[in-house]
Amino acid sequence: MSDNITVAGVSVDTRHWIGGERVASAGTFTDHSPIDGTALGEIARGGPAEAEAAVAAAREAFPAWAATSRAERARILHAIADGVEKRIEELAIVETTDNGALLRSHRRGVMPRVAHNFRFFADWLLRLDHEDFETRGHTNHVSWDPAGPCVLITPWNAPLMLATWKVAPALAAGDTVVLKPAEWSPLTASLLADIAAEAGLPAGVLNVVQGYGSEIGDALTAHPDVRRISFTGSVPTARRIAASAAANLTPLSLELGGKSPLLVFADADLDLAVDLAVEQYDNAGQVCLAATRLLVEEPVVEEFTRRFVAKASALRQGDPRDEGTDIGPTIHPRQLEKIDGFVRRALAAGARAVIGGHRKDGQYYAPTLLTDVAQDSEIVQEEVFGPVLTLQTFTGEDEAVRLADDTRFGLAATVATGDRERAERVTARLVAGTVWVNCFFVRDLQAPFGGSRQSGVGREGGTWSFDFYCDLKNTVTAPKGWDQDHG
Repeated sequence: MSDNITVAGVSVDTRHWIGGERVASAGTFTDHSPIDGTALGEIARGGPAEAEAAVAAAREAFPAWAATSRAERARILHAIADGVEKRIEELAIVETTDNGALLRSHRRGVMPRVAHNFRFFADWLLRLDHEDFETRGHTNHVSWDPAGPCVLITPWNAPLMLATWKVAPALAAGDTVVLKPAEWSPLTASLLADIAAEAGLPAGVLNVVQGYGSEIGDALTAHPDVRRISFTGSVPTARRIAASAAANLTPLSLELGGKSPLLVFADADLDLAVDLAVEQYDNAGQVCLAATRLLVEEPVVEEFTRRFVAKASALRQGDPRDEGTDIGPTIHPRQLEKIDGFVRRALAAGARAVIGGHRKDGQYYAPTLLTDVAQDSEIVQEEVFGPVLTLQTFTGEDEAVRLADDTRFGLAATVATGDRERAERVTARLVAGTVWVNCFFVRDLQAPFGGSRQSGVGREGGTWSFDFYCDLKNTVTAPKGWDQDHG
C-alpha cells in the first residue's frame, strides 16, 4: 500500500507511529468517509506485534520523559498547541471527511479546543501543588510522580478532541502514551503524531497504533508494562478492557455511555428549553452526553412539543462540509443499522414518531422524536447514539427525579427551570457526573468529568487528571535526626 493518502488536499500517513518512526503492518483496513461512502484509503492494521513494539517504545522513553522538568514538559505541550493552531484548517477538513461532523464546528470550536487542551494542562502542571501539612511535628509533602506508559483508547465521534483530553494530561504528568484511535476515524491521530514530533516531543513519548478492536486492544490492555488505561466508549467494550486489565491490576479511567435526561419544568423559559432540546441532535446525536430523554412537566408539554417540532423541522441535514448544514451523517453503515433497529422496534412496540422515525439516503438518519414510550422500554433504557430523542411527561419534582434516575446510566443531566431553589433541590437528587442548569455542554477542563453507575469509573480534568495519571506520594519527614555536620 501507499504510505500516504490525500484527504481534501491534505497528506496523511497511514502507518503507525512507534518510537519516533513510521511503521507499516502486513495487513490493512479500508477507511471510508461517512459523507458519501467514499473509500479514503488503506490504514495499517496493527495486532499484537505492533502493540508490543509501541509499549516497548513507551517503556524505553519513560525514564527520560519522567525526569524532564515541569517547565520543559509544559514548553513542549505549548509547542504542540502552536502546531495544532497552524493546521486548524487541515485538521478540520480531514476530521469532517473522516467522521462526518460539521466542518464549521471543527473550524470554530473543536480544533481550537484541541489546542486549548494542551495549553490548559501545560499551565495546570506548572501550578500543580499541595500545601505541606503537619502531623505531630512531622511534615507531610504530597507529590505527583509520573506513573509510566499509558494506553489511551478513544472513540470516533470526536476523535481528536477526545484523544487530546487524555493525551495532554498524560504527557503533562510525565507519562508516555500509546494512543489507539477508533478504526472508523483514525486519520487525525496520525496528524497529531506529526505535529507532536515537529514540536520536539522525544521519540517514544507518544505512539499511535491503528487496528480493529480486540485484534490490537487486548494486547495493549493486558500488557504488564502498562501503568494506566483510559478508555472512552461502550459499556461492553469497557467490561472486556476491565477483565483484560485485571490480571495486572492496571488502574482504569472509563468514560462510557449515557442515557441522559433533560428535565423541563413548567416554570422554565420554554424557548430556552426547546433550544436545549434541539441541541441534542448535534453531531447527528452521536454524543455520549446528549440528553436523549426529554422529560416535560404536563402543563407545558403541548406548547413545548409544538415549538420543538417547528424548530427541529427547520434543521438542515446534508453534507457536513456545507456551511448551512446543521446535521451530518451517521459514522458508519453498521451504526445507521443499529439506530434504525432501535426505532423500528420502538414503533412496533407502540411508540409514535412525532418527527422523523426513518432513514434517509446514504448514511443519514432523520432527526426523530418518539412519544408514547414506556419507562422500561428499550428505547428509553438503552443508548441509541443517533439523532433519536424520546418524550415523556411528569407531574412534580418527585416524579421528574424518579424518571430521570431510572436507568443504569449516570453520565449527565440537564435541568430547565426558572426557579433557583427548585434547581438546587433537583440537581442534588440527580445521579449524574455532570448536571447543567439552563445550559448544555459547558465544559471547563478544571472541573471533574466522568460518569456514575455504568456511565464510567473515575474522574478526569484539572487536578483529577493528575491524580489518575500519576502515582501520588506522601513523604513524611521527622523534625529531628539530621546529621548536623551536613546541614
